[in-house]
Amino acid sequence: MKVIRCESFFSKAKGLMFSKKLKDSCLLFIFDKERKISLHMFFVFFPIDVIFLNEKKEIVDIKRNFMPFTLYTSKKPAKYVLEMPVNSIKKINKGKKVNFSKL
Repeated sequence: MKVIRCESFFSKAKGLMFSKKLKDSCLLFIFDKERKISLHMFFVFFPIDVIFLNEKKEIVDIKRNFMPFTLYTSKKPAKYVLEMPVNSIKKINKGKKVNFSKL
């Protein structure tokens, strides 16, 4: 799966707004430090799955089927966020570690 890094303020603010549906790629948001992260789906016209990871890259929260024109705030602090095509994380659970050191 192709990973698109979002590190700048502009890339994080834009995210998937006005984009076509995610197919074989995901967005990786990287923040300076752990914090509760609020996301919105304004001007995103398709649902996605979202994984929130702490600084150790452990899954601390999951939002499945995040619908257009809604808001969500992570339940725990996170440093990384992966936005993926809907239904791509059916069997992933909190506490698992994600390895993306080569990105």
